[in-house]
Amino acid sequence: MPRPRGATWRDAAGTRASSVRRCVTSDVNRPTLWWYCGAVTSARFDERQVLPLAMFFGSFSWSFVYISLPFHIQRISTSDAAGTLTWTGWIMGITPLATVLTAPLWGRWAERGNPRTLNAMVQVTQGLAFLGTAAARTLIELFLCRIVLGVTGAASTFAFVSAGRSDDPRDVRRQVAAIQSGMTIGQVIGPLVGAIAAARLGFRASFVLGAAILFGCGALVRWGLPDRNDGAASGASAARPNWRDVFAVAGIVLGGSTQIFFLTSILPRVLSDLGVADDRTLEVGGLIIFASAVAAALGSVLASRLADLLPERRLISGLLVLSSIFVVALAPVRNVWAYGALRFLQVLCIAPVFPLAVARIAQSGGVAIGVVNSARIGAAFVGPVLATTLLAWSAPGALYASLALIGLACVPLARDASPRRA
Repeated sequence: MPRPRGATWRDAAGTRASSVRRCVTSDVNRPTLWWYCGAVTSARFDERQVLPLAMFFGSFSWSFVYISLPFHIQRISTSDAAGTLTWTGWIMGITPLATVLTAPLWGRWAERGNPRTLNAMVQVTQGLAFLGTAAARTLIELFLCRIVLGVTGAASTFAFVSAGRSDDPRDVRRQVAAIQSGMTIGQVIGPLVGAIAAARLGFRASFVLGAAILFGCGALVRWGLPDRNDGAASGASAARPNWRDVFAVAGIVLGGSTQIFFLTSILPRVLSDLGVADDRTLEVGGLIIFASAVAAALGSVLASRLADLLPERRLISGLLVLSSIFVVALAPVRNVWAYGALRFLQVLCIAPVFPLAVARIAQSGGVAIGVVNSARIGAAFVGPVLATTLLAWSAPGALYASLALIGLACVPLARDASPRRA
């Protein structure tokens, strides 16, 4: 059935669904009925791709801009080296901090309201904040734009709420997995493309391009998803959280994620110390962040396979120790490619910790998962601020030693938590 001129694909799908009902009531021949059912199924299949596609482009846009942000800060800064490092940490870290503080409010609105509308609104608002980032001429202005980005919330929250409103639990799992895959792929591709774009087009032009991508995401969500302004899907009640385990998992996630998020904010200083020429720092930095993102994606994929081979407590503890060893090994390195290889191995070790730890409390309800997810987002604030502050006032070895100690401090939490129920 061709789509009527001027109508959306959702309108066409609704027309086909009405046709199916007429077919059933009028007892038409079976081949025609199956043809219409196939048309409706095809339209529904298209609808299910909208959220993963939107989250891919949204994650891509954020990674696209994030990689060049510390270099842009360094260029417009009028402070000395130590002051610039401190500003870099706060400008990059304030966004996740604001997201952590406002996440409960956005989550409550998403549960009670229309997640499609909220998702589209957040994407557009973040695009406007990206334009503000491009227009900013001082570090204060840049800092305020980053606060706005954090206050507008995380689009992934609304995506997961939308996915959770399906009546079929298997459909929910498929949608959540597809959304996570889209975000991971965007995080892998974004840094490398963003670094090349910033080097070729300039920082401000790359920020504008990132804003355009977010505007497109908002349009895709607004006109690509059906309007479902109903309450959350009913389901089995979650088990009462064991808050001791929840906070232990949150501590593990906070410490492990800090070892992931620390690097980008200090990358210009690290590359300079490694002898990379100023005109090559952006592209070389993009390659290192790209390699780290690939390691993170591989580590997440390997998590379930590793869990089948080793007891969960020993596995998480071992990964934390290995990651801490690789972090310390970064300190004496003086070659950029050796540094990149060690960073790849370090992220490969720490990346499986998040899904393995979260699996312990996955049946404890949305509040418990929200606490743990807040710890992950909070690490995006702690990592840059800790790294830039220590590197501004001490030797690099002190930074890497501190990060290693944070990872080792999480080992008792991994060993003491209650075993996960089958």
